[in-house]
Amino acid sequence: MAIDSGYKAEAVVIPAEHRWVCAVCGYVHQGTETPGCCPICGATPDLFELHPHTAPHDELIDFDQWTCLNCDYIHLGADPPLTCPVCGLPSDQFKPGRFIPAVTASSEEVLAIVIVGAGIAGVSAAESIRNASPSAVITVLSKEPELPYYRLNLTRYIAGELTVGNLNIHPQQWYQDNDINLCLATELRELDPDSKCLTLSDDQTLSYDRLILAMGAHPFVPPIPGIHRENVTTLRTIRDADAIIAQCRPGLPCAIIGGGVLGLETAGALVRRGVAVTLLEGFGWLMPLQLNQAAGKLLAGYAVGLGITVRTNVKIAQIDGDDRVRSIVLEGGESIPAELVIVTAGVRSNSWLLRRADIDVNQGVLVTDTLQTSREELFAAGDLAEHRGISYGTWAPAQFQGVIAGLNAIGKKTEFAGIPRSNTLKVLGLELYSIGLVQTKDGSYQSFELQNNGQYFHFMFHDGQLVGAILLGDMKLAAAIKNLIEKKSSCTDLLHSRPDVHEVITFIENS
Repeated sequence: MAIDSGYKAEAVVIPAEHRWVCAVCGYVHQGTETPGCCPICGATPDLFELHPHTAPHDELIDFDQWTCLNCDYIHLGADPPLTCPVCGLPSDQFKPGRFIPAVTASSEEVLAIVIVGAGIAGVSAAESIRNASPSAVITVLSKEPELPYYRLNLTRYIAGELTVGNLNIHPQQWYQDNDINLCLATELRELDPDSKCLTLSDDQTLSYDRLILAMGAHPFVPPIPGIHRENVTTLRTIRDADAIIAQCRPGLPCAIIGGGVLGLETAGALVRRGVAVTLLEGFGWLMPLQLNQAAGKLLAGYAVGLGITVRTNVKIAQIDGDDRVRSIVLEGGESIPAELVIVTAGVRSNSWLLRRADIDVNQGVLVTDTLQTSREELFAAGDLAEHRGISYGTWAPAQFQGVIAGLNAIGKKTEFAGIPRSNTLKVLGLELYSIGLVQTKDGSYQSFELQNNGQYFHFMFHDGQLVGAILLGDMKLAAAIKNLIEKKSSCTDLLHSRPDVHEVITFIENS
């Protein structure tokens, strides 16, 4: 049985939407109502300001086109965006123009676009397609039964800060109002790029003109003896979070394997529920991919102050128990009590179906700057995609890639030039920001650091440019740092003056 592709000649009526802007961090949410909270900084709905669109979608009139002067990102609408979602430039850095859609609602060439995956990359792709094309037929497939949600807020859900409803990216009505066919609990089983046909988990088939792959990633589970015992779990979905919450009780001994961002945020959430958490990291300090040793050790001290037991430089020999986990045994024989074990050891892209379909895959699905795969009608975004050798695995790049993949799928060429990796902790209550390179590779790198009253600042320069930074305890410089790095601004004059760290901070503040 084939799913009706939904081709139709009548005009699609799309309601006017609003832009809700977080007054704290500037995050922009599109929809008829505010999100349950800001997915970036956690601000409550009352801290969002309404910026209405000044004109509805209408295929009978010209669209305004706005081009970013820095990165050439194209925005379609009556007004420029408040900030460029790719490079962060403000609205006054957009050049106006006119755009008449190449495909109208009456055309027989209406594009059927299927998006596989309903994380932030998939939903952002659907948003950008619908904003630019009222006539496109959009189908979004999600293997999860819940409405698409902010995955990065699962730890805040575990902590009790949010309800399930607060996690949703959009309410159910939003998909109906925007004529987006959202298929929940539907998984891709087979892809045939030659016939442009998908086989789904219920044996139905679905054809497409353009396909956006946003299937994300799955947790990496290291091959530790005993890893499959009961109550050893990962954290990737709402169902994972609910299973963890169901086990929580005051004093429950819990071990978390992996001292990265997710491990720390999970530990902080569980401590708030009274769980006795031991955080295990094989490296010499926490968050080794985002922090240097000094910052990692400061962070460990802060975590200990919250009641988290932190163990670094550990190697796990096995997970012991009977029908369920009882302890973790380290190399050397030490046993750590654990009735709940959560593995937060990174992710791997969900690329196996693409390999079978002869799509070029490395660690992720290989994409160009237009986010096209090795098949020009197939695009990839988010955790699944590998761009210029990088699989970002974080929320902001996934959102940006989704927007750009959506535009390219309808023929509006837009490029993703890459962005510096950045991380912000939200559950531990500590202001921590990490972006770009934070470890000196050789003598050509120059670094400055300051540690004072529990705060830590670290700045890395290379070839006259700021290439990385760490802020611990104070994030006031985060926006300026991000702007300097993304714009690749010259800092040559500053560095030639042989500054101290205070002068570097002043330079960044005034940039």
